[in-house]
Amino acid sequence: MARFVITGTGTDVGKTVFAAGLSGLIGADYWKPVQSGLAGNIANPGRTGHAPDMHSTSTARTQLTRVAAQHLPRPDTDAAEVARLSGAQVHPEAWLLREPLSPHRAAELEGIEVDPGTLTPPDIDPLVIEGAGGVLVPVTRKVLFADLFAEWQIPVILVATTGLGTISHSLTALESLRARQVPVHGVAFVGDENRDNVATIGQLGAVKVLGRLPRLTRLDRDSLSRAMADNFDPEDFR
Repeated sequence: MARFVITGTGTDVGKTVFAAGLSGLIGADYWKPVQSGLAGNIANPGRTGHAPDMHSTSTARTQLTRVAAQHLPRPDTDAAEVARLSGAQVHPEAWLLREPLSPHRAAELEGIEVDPGTLTPPDIDPLVIEGAGGVLVPVTRKVLFADLFAEWQIPVILVATTGLGTISHSLTALESLRARQVPVHGVAFVGDENRDNVATIGQLGAVKVLGRLPRLTRLDRDSLSRAMADNFDPEDFR
């Protein structure tokens, strides 16, 4: 099955853009289980379909239930960006959190806790799943995203930058995944050309290098689609 989890070596490495590009390249649906960073947009966060907005609980439940039924992303989420850049069908997040923090802390600040039992991937193929931040980001104080990946046993693609520090960050992430027996599909790079860093990670990490997505001056659906076609082989994702 063409089902992949997209994770990163850290925050802001280009994970969402690559997830959008891959969704478009292989015609996959997209799902992000937990979205944080919605400060100012929801008064009380929580599980999708149960979070009140600035007006009333009943209004919010009606609105979020309608969104979930239609699979329409909120305009301020990674899912919305993926839909814009790929046209992919997106699935509702299981949890929406207000603060731009790790899910465990964002939830704590709102007096709630993410229930890992609600984070079950949609039974869709092909599917691209995007985690939050890096491999070891906490979902709760007991469960890391890497632990979820181990439970799901869906091949993981690690997104890494090409610049300074990427070797250590990438090898650490790979070791963390393999220590939990998470299947690693390969590494996708984002950034300027750096052949030695890319080759070193591939060699020392004993991992397949899937390609490199260059930084795009204009980021839209057409430019991303062309860049993915030029730099990645669809057969690597079959």
